[in-house]
Amino acid sequence: MKHSFALGVENYELWLSPGQHGYRLHLKDEAISPVTFSHQRNGSGTLVIASDTVPVHFAIDGDIVHLHIRGRTHILTYRDQLRTLACPDEEPGHLVARAPVPGVVIATKVSRGDVVSADAILMLVESMKLEFVVRASRGGVVERVHFEVGENFERDCALVTISEVGR
Repeated sequence: MKHSFALGVENYELWLSPGQHGYRLHLKDEAISPVTFSHQRNGSGTLVIASDTVPVHFAIDGDIVHLHIRGRTHILTYRDQLRTLACPDEEPGHLVARAPVPGVVIATKVSRGDVVSADAILMLVESMKLEFVVRASRGGVVERVHFEVGENFERDCALVTISEVGR
């Protein structure tokens, strides 16, 4: 699986594949081999790229990785590709009902094109054996149901998008 990180305004996609001596690091059109990482305590480790051994210090805070390598500190933001695809940005004039917790869709109560009123039940979801009702906070027209029954989703993902009436 490809992983995506933001470093400042730049985005980088990378992935690892098994190699003869450790792993190969793929970054854009380049493959660097071998790559190994040995993790030690207290957020430190040793990174070996080709034959270059580099001490590394890091701290992970959610999707933010603070990385100290070769005397410089870098702040990386992990971009989960599944979350990025499932959690689109809101558009003006649209209301997005978001997931309060990660879970699975049990039932959808609306379809694209349905007119709903405020407080209408949009979807039933389950998380950790608890069921939740997702309701519309205001009325409008259902523009998109983002997940089907049985599909998993992450916290804060868009579940149902509703556009204002007349848009």
